[in-house]
Amino acid sequence: MPAQRALLPDGRWHFQHGPIDIVIGAAGERAAVDAAHAAAWRRFETVLDELVAELAQLRQPVGDVCPLRGRIARRMWSACEPYRAGFITPMAAVAGSVAQELIEAYQRPGVARAWVNDGGDIALHLAPGRRVTVGLFADLANLDASMLRGGLALDGRFDVEHAMPVRGVATSGWRGRSFSLGIADSVTVLARTAAEADAAATVIANAVTVDDARIVRRPACELKDDTDLGAIPVTVDVPPLGAATVRRALAAGLARARELRDAGLIEACALVCQRMAAATTAGADAMIAA
Repeated sequence: MPAQRALLPDGRWHFQHGPIDIVIGAAGERAAVDAAHAAAWRRFETVLDELVAELAQLRQPVGDVCPLRGRIARRMWSACEPYRAGFITPMAAVAGSVAQELIEAYQRPGVARAWVNDGGDIALHLAPGRRVTVGLFADLANLDASMLRGGLALDGRFDVEHAMPVRGVATSGWRGRSFSLGIADSVTVLARTAAEADAAATVIANAVTVDDARIVRRPACELKDDTDLGAIPVTVDVPPLGAATVRRALAAGLARARELRDAGLIEACALVCQRMAAATTAGADAMIAA
C-alpha cells in the first residue's frame, strides 16, 4: 500500500504507511504552515522504503562504526551509540528518529510551533517565545480504551518552552508498542531531540526491573518472528507485586535515569509502575505513591 494521509477535523494531519502512524499539528502563518505540511508529506512518502532498504543492518547491535547510509538510519544509530556497551540496536530509536526527520519541514519562518507524534514519540518545533503543552498518559495498557471512550484522562501536563533544551519527548513501557525488558507501565523522557528521547526511554524502561518469579518473560523471537531482540527475554505479564518490590524496581530505573541526566543525554524523566511514580530533573529526584 502507498503512503496515505488524511486531514483530521481539528486541522491536524494523519500520515500512515505500513507500521508508521503519525499525527502532526502546527500553528502559524497559514501559507507557511501549509508549505510545511506539504514538505513533510513529500518526505514521509520516502521514509518507509528508505528504512526497509537497510532493515537488516538496523536490526544488528550498535557497534564501533556506523554502517548505515540513510539520514534517518544514521540518526537512529547515533541516538543509540551511547548505550552500545549493553545490547541495543538502532531500532530502539526508530519512531523518534522518523518524527525528528519530519519536524525539519516545519523549521521555517512563519511556523510558530509544530509537533510530530509518531506513536507517542514526539518531535517539537518552537519559534522564539513559543511553548507547547504535552500531556502525560502513564498507563499505556489503557491508552486505546481511553481514546475509544472519547478522550484521554491525562495523568499530568507539562509545558515545553522555546528557551528549554527540549525538542523531543518519548515514552516506553512493557505494555507499549515495542518489547521491554522491564516492568514499568511507562517511562517518559524529555531530551534535546526525539531520537535521543526514544533511545533513552527504551534504556530506562529496561532498567525498571527486579528479580521476581511472578513476572512472566518470554524470548522475543517467540512473540515476533522478525524482532531485533532475538531470544532475549521480554516482559509479557506483570501481576501486582507489592509496594516494596515496585519501589525497588523504580529505584533501579531512577538510578539509570539519573546517570543519563548527569551525562547530558536527557533533560528529565518520569517513571510509573503500579501506581507508584519517580522522577528526575535537573538536580532533583523524587519518588511518590500514585
